[in-house]
Amino acid sequence: MSDRTSDFRLTPEELAKFEEQGFIGPIKVYEPEEMERRWNEIRRAIPDRSRAIYPEDALGAVTNLSNYDRHLDIDLLSEHIMQRAIVERVASILGPDLLCWRTEFFPKYQGDEGTDWHQAATFAHSSGRPQIQWPARNDAPAFGGTITAWTAFTHSTKENGCLQLMPGTHRVMNYDESLGMSYNPDTINKREKDNVRRGFFGYDYRELQKDPDWRPDESKAFSLVMEPGECVIFWSTLMHGSLPHTGSKRDYRMGFATRYVPTQVKIYPDLDDVSEYGGTIPLENYAAVLVAGKDEYGINKLTDRNRRGHLFTPWDFR
Repeated sequence: MSDRTSDFRLTPEELAKFEEQGFIGPIKVYEPEEMERRWNEIRRAIPDRSRAIYPEDALGAVTNLSNYDRHLDIDLLSEHIMQRAIVERVASILGPDLLCWRTEFFPKYQGDEGTDWHQAATFAHSSGRPQIQWPARNDAPAFGGTITAWTAFTHSTKENGCLQLMPGTHRVMNYDESLGMSYNPDTINKREKDNVRRGFFGYDYRELQKDPDWRPDESKAFSLVMEPGECVIFWSTLMHGSLPHTGSKRDYRMGFATRYVPTQVKIYPDLDDVSEYGGTIPLENYAAVLVAGKDEYGINKLTDRNRRGHLFTPWDFR
């Protein structure tokens, strides 16, 4: 795939800023009117699960695992994960050979709690088993993480629960994802932490703290307000969370996260299913998508099209 009319490659200054802060954005992917049109079409497509790769009964209390990876059956989401405005920027960070390994919706409705401060290196935090595995370096485990592109499909405001980021916190993990957390959906929307109603979809992320007495320094955080169609790109190891929804019923928030890794990262190592947030999804129909470059490792199951035949043609940024 080629497009010589645009160039979203990060400049050396932008890359240096990303390496210092762990995020870049907001950046515009779609005009607000186009985003509204696309989201309306996607909303109408979501109930049709005839080609979805996970069963409908994979439901958690507040999350919906069955709607993971709908880019594999909804054409507009298939287009979204390939958006050059996102993929070329991510390639500037991770290199020219890229996989999209996960997409997720992040809705927030009136009264919903904020999301705990958290970091994710292996994504074992909720499932108890690593979902991505970077190759070891010098016989030591790699630091890990994924690049997440979080796109606002609707307005994302302080009132409807926008993202919060803590710049410069992406290099040191304050949490040990191997410790495991207890799932209790009865706690959802019922806990306050430092006077803010927060949780982690039925878990308490504080259970993973390496130091039980440590507290996030929220004086270093900021709230990221975004227009529909804007996107933020960040390391999953960056301290991030979200505010509770204190706005009106009509002003719901919808975010869509697209997660990328280089091709040498093993996805779902030795896993046949993923169990988290009170649900389970089998991986028998799962495949990652090569969004840029080549796969010279062959360690992951890939697909070159979604389940409706929409082709994924990788970008070439070499």
